[in-house]
Amino acid sequence: MKTLILTTTALVLTAGMALAQSQTIRMGTEGAYPPYNFLNDKGEVDGFEREVGDELCKRAELTCEWVTTDWDGIIPNLVSGNYDTIIAGMSITDEREEVIDFTQNYFPPAASAYVGLSADVDVTGGVVAAQAATIQAGHVAASGATLLEFATPEETVASVRNGEADAVFADKDFLIPIVEESGGELSFVGDDVQLGDGIGIGLRESDTELRAKFDAAIQSMKDDGTLNTLITKWFGEDAITF
Repeated sequence: MKTLILTTTALVLTAGMALAQSQTIRMGTEGAYPPYNFLNDKGEVDGFEREVGDELCKRAELTCEWVTTDWDGIIPNLVSGNYDTIIAGMSITDEREEVIDFTQNYFPPAASAYVGLSADVDVTGGVVAAQAATIQAGHVAASGATLLEFATPEETVASVRNGEADAVFADKDFLIPIVEESGGELSFVGDDVQLGDGIGIGLRESDTELRAKFDAAIQSMKDDGTLNTLITKWFGEDAITF
């Protein structure tokens, strides 16, 4: 799902030293992008990525804790050492891999979609909302439409409802329950769009050992079917699986 070019070698080295000295791996997420990740009624991180992350930590024999952060600072905070991974619906892209590393994907390349107040709105010449620093925002900017960026996914949907934008462009998995619960107010527009190389765990480039542990754990979940079971649990029987 979801560029933030930054930082310095000093930050990376400092962060790597902090990880080496720590016995706990801090899992950074947004906590605001259901069903991938969200905060439940107890204020705890919940969702597909919480279940996947906990299982990966178990298989990798790691002690993990969850940390939430705003999306627009999620890569800088990883590089500066505020947590050790990003597990937040983040699509693997070449641009992001110039700054951080990724594990293999734990969610296959999935569809993005447009949603508007009617199915015939103009998504190529109109105003389209997207969450800032996402692959969807980059796609809209290159499409010829006028891009309207927001810090949170909820704001992108609200901008359609209040007339600021003609449509919102986001992960279809995020939009499906919103459309279904809108009572016919919102509709999908046009065809789905495939973007990115799937979703992976983001790590600092220096944390090669940690990446290898998570890669092995992800592969084991693919091999025994556990990952597909969690995908269908959170995204439905029609979801794309491995």
